[in-house]
Amino acid sequence: MDAREHVFYRNLRKAYPMADRAEGVYIWDTAGKRYLDGSGGACVVSIGHCVPEILEAIQRQFNRVPFVHSSHFTNPAVCELGDLLHQMAPDASFTRTYFLSGGSEAVETAVKLMRQYWREAGKPDKYKVISRWSSFHGNTTGALALGGHTARRSHYLPLFQHTPHIEPAYCYRCSFKQTPETCDLQCADELERCIKHEGPESVGAFIAEPVVGSTAGAVVPKDGYWQRIRQICDAYDVKLIVDEVMTGIGRCGRNFGIETWEVVPDFIVLAKGLSSGYTPLGAVMVKDEIHATIKEGSGAFVHGHTYCQNPLSTAIGAAVLRYIQKNALVERSMRMGSYLMRKLASLNALDIVGDIRGLGLFAGIELVRDKASRAWFDRSLKVNLQVANQAFELGLITYPGNGGIDGIHGDHILLAPPFTISEAQIDEMVDILHRAIGTVQDQL
Repeated sequence: MDAREHVFYRNLRKAYPMADRAEGVYIWDTAGKRYLDGSGGACVVSIGHCVPEILEAIQRQFNRVPFVHSSHFTNPAVCELGDLLHQMAPDASFTRTYFLSGGSEAVETAVKLMRQYWREAGKPDKYKVISRWSSFHGNTTGALALGGHTARRSHYLPLFQHTPHIEPAYCYRCSFKQTPETCDLQCADELERCIKHEGPESVGAFIAEPVVGSTAGAVVPKDGYWQRIRQICDAYDVKLIVDEVMTGIGRCGRNFGIETWEVVPDFIVLAKGLSSGYTPLGAVMVKDEIHATIKEGSGAFVHGHTYCQNPLSTAIGAAVLRYIQKNALVERSMRMGSYLMRKLASLNALDIVGDIRGLGLFAGIELVRDKASRAWFDRSLKVNLQVANQAFELGLITYPGNGGIDGIHGDHILLAPPFTISEAQIDEMVDILHRAIGTVQDQL
């Protein structure tokens, strides 16, 4: 019997190839076929596969202490990673980081921390978190409730509490029928309207990705959007939580995506690139005010997980950050991202490519039925999967997505290769994409 028959896979009807080995930006299966990892898995792998220095860090920590529970000990690895993140933070006020096992955990931790902060700050009625439609913040129940992707939410709606949502900053498909030239940031002002509707006394936080990732494909907001959001949060005493699970740790060409607009949030949520996939690892960075309020109040955060502050995972995270810094990979992400966008522009010649967008090594290709009207494909066609599957057959891994327009309609391909990718490898990636999209276009 095939051992694969004992695994519960995400897609129960798909026959997955068996991964055999990986190195740099490539993965090989057991049949010897090579794949260029054009999406870093799920926007995870930032420094490339099988970097020897990370293995060395794993071995060092394993030989000292692989596990202690956070209720009993601290450890040098978690302290080092906390210090490194403090040094990288967009503001010196980010003095504390809470470490977890992944992005969904980190999002829910940030929300619970926000709630406890307001209780201990003497404003216990502030508990609501506003988010945006066409967003995603994780697959655990609380994080999924925050997300605004209606198709992903639909199965589990009875489990959710009320979560207010506002329109996204989606310039290619502006909800307010504006162009970049006429835009007056109504999408940002909608936050103020929502706060007033819900009651400012009840709203504790607003959460969003600096650049929208999996649900809409690297959607970059107009300049001024995040500055306006920060102003509104300040005016109504609302905390700003930025979900940097995909955009953080250099993906957008800066340490954190939000730094693009010189905005300082109150909470930063991290995962994925924090460990480059070498271990499950998430984190919540907070301003000193948040930490101090709870320390001086009850003195304890009413929350925890078995693998919080895990020494082996945090040692890996610290090694990844040191490797990024030593090799100037954040700067490389910006430089190679510019090259990627220039090369992707050639795809505009294809009839079904509607929009190409991105920031750093974080790019999205929106696929449309008609360029002029920006009409979308019938969802039953699964055009995004057709393109991704064709690219996979040609040796390129991408991150397909759908539902970016309204949670149901819309097709896109997300790209997020390791920062170590070369110009020649980008050329290879774009060439395969051109062939894959062209093949699907001819078959539609």
